[in-house]
Amino acid sequence: MHITLIVVGKLKERYWRDACAEYIKRLSAVAKITLLELPDIDSARVGGVGCAIQKECDHIVSVLPDNAYRVLCDIQGTLVSSEEIAELISSQQVQGHSHFVFIVGGSYGVNEQVKQAVDARISLGRITLPHNLARVVVLEQLYRAHRIIAGAPYHK
Repeated sequence: MHITLIVVGKLKERYWRDACAEYIKRLSAVAKITLLELPDIDSARVGGVGCAIQKECDHIVSVLPDNAYRVLCDIQGTLVSSEEIAELISSQQVQGHSHFVFIVGGSYGVNEQVKQAVDARISLGRITLPHNLARVVVLEQLYRAHRIIAGAPYHK
């Protein structure tokens, strides 16, 4: 299995990088992990929030692989449990998908262009998470999903 995590912005603080590195290390035992960090766009430098969103989203769409099952983490997406994330991955594997892409947009969110380019939109909850934390949560949930699929006790 191959998992690509596409994120907007870089992690500046060491504790976020360390948390992500830990889950990437754990996941790398069961999957090939690719992290694509795309630059976040300063809205003040490009003519406003709308222009920043468009530039970030153009970049996201430009790096989406055609042959992957693409999942957008979106507060307006379907609210899912850890078990449902595991079921999503498992059912898509049965259908022949071996490459999964998870997308965490920038602080302004994403536009319809990205929403239309994905196969599924999931919500990590109805709360707004800083995208640094969302990245950690996505990686942890992917690791948890693999443990659930394997029948391991981690998810309890």
